[in-house]
Amino acid sequence: MTEMHFYKIYILPVLLICLLTSCKKEFSGDNYVAYFGGEVANPTKPYVLFCKNNVVLDTIPLKKDNTFFKKFDSLTPGLYTFKNEPEYQYVYFDKNDSIKVHIDSKDFDESIIFCGRGDQKNNFLMDMYLKNERDKNNMFEVFDYSFDKFNNYINKINKENKKLYTSKKEEIKWSDNFDVYANGIVNFPHYTKKEIYPIIHKMRTGEDVTNKLPKDYYSFRKNIDFSNQELTEFSPFVMYLDHMLNNVGAINYHNHFSDCDIALKMNINKLNIADTLIKNQKVKNIVLNNIAFKYLMEDQNVVNNKEFLKVYHKYSTDNSKKNEILKIGNAIQLLTEGKMLPKVQLIDINGKTISSTDIIKKKTVLFFWSEKLNSHLIAVHKKVLIFKTKHPNYNFIAINLDDNQEEWKLDLSKYNFGAITELKCANFEDIRAKWAITRVHRTLIINADGTIKNGFTNMFELNFEDELK
Repeated sequence: MTEMHFYKIYILPVLLICLLTSCKKEFSGDNYVAYFGGEVANPTKPYVLFCKNNVVLDTIPLKKDNTFFKKFDSLTPGLYTFKNEPEYQYVYFDKNDSIKVHIDSKDFDESIIFCGRGDQKNNFLMDMYLKNERDKNNMFEVFDYSFDKFNNYINKINKENKKLYTSKKEEIKWSDNFDVYANGIVNFPHYTKKEIYPIIHKMRTGEDVTNKLPKDYYSFRKNIDFSNQELTEFSPFVMYLDHMLNNVGAINYHNHFSDCDIALKMNINKLNIADTLIKNQKVKNIVLNNIAFKYLMEDQNVVNNKEFLKVYHKYSTDNSKKNEILKIGNAIQLLTEGKMLPKVQLIDINGKTISSTDIIKKKTVLFFWSEKLNSHLIAVHKKVLIFKTKHPNYNFIAINLDDNQEEWKLDLSKYNFGAITELKCANFEDIRAKWAITRVHRTLIINADGTIKNGFTNMFELNFEDELK
């Protein structure tokens, strides 16, 4: 795209929006009125979601010309997100800001341009985000470098970023509250590279450089406020914290344990470190929940899950009804071997609602799929067709986890999966709460009397077929 073509397509519409909607406003000292609007080219949804800490504050409808506008009678200064699902990006509001944004969903991040009162600081965040993404894409071979070469490379990039940060800070004169994010979007990607270098370098080259690192290599950790509540939803910090915990929580005596046990010990280490490191209990709960959810998404060993959750409950004080970890933990207790499978409602191909207790006529394997994971959809059904032939004493039942009944039927019509029983969950939240469904790869093996033989297995595990004997 030529420079002039880019100007015509992206810049001129944004300038026009700004000119048409901007006006001088007088604000009193206790007035927190703010404005947010703009245009979404090629929208994926007929609305823009305005969010704070993963909570939707407002659903702003798009007009016929794909523009949107919202006046907030009182908007607390801080970092927010706006979404035209599935994409999202940050926007920071100071007191009385009036911000317009241009978005093209076909190239979401690259297309974003802010204008209006408060635009400069947001354009800096956006520019730094895009620069960090480009740097990330160029890092693939850099982790193979020797330490000195790697260190020189990332320090050069960091020096350039800090120079830009200092220049913009002096020019824009942004607030101290905004500086938390401006400073963070410069520093945390740099810190992340340092955390993952020894891990990826060893993985890629076989060389362990841990003992070759300078004594002050991780000294930057002392300058990070891990208890800063403002950072808990800021992705550069969240990503850094995840890599740091993986680094510090890693165990080095791998030969003594199975992969499953290594994952358990590593994630318990991460819980212990988070408890020591983070003093603010609200922030600690958020971090503990993130660690727990990621672990429970991967590990499907009921014994290990119970051991992990014991440590989690030792440190977490989040007893809210919204706490997903509590729901998963309760479901795990219900799925112990020998217990009756909890009842959920399912829907057959004709739209009739049936109880899960009515479908268990003999030994049964329950497996799950979603049209969002097409490769898994095909692979799991192919595997079941083989198992059905080899194990005719079992009934294999596929359960779709998507919402739309008609799309489910349309998906099935594209394939010929033979005599596999196909059902759909009537309420995903119910099945997730009762059967601890955190990922589509879960498989449940049920005895003929409706009791659980194995509630946490995976059809793609090497020893899965042994469990059908």
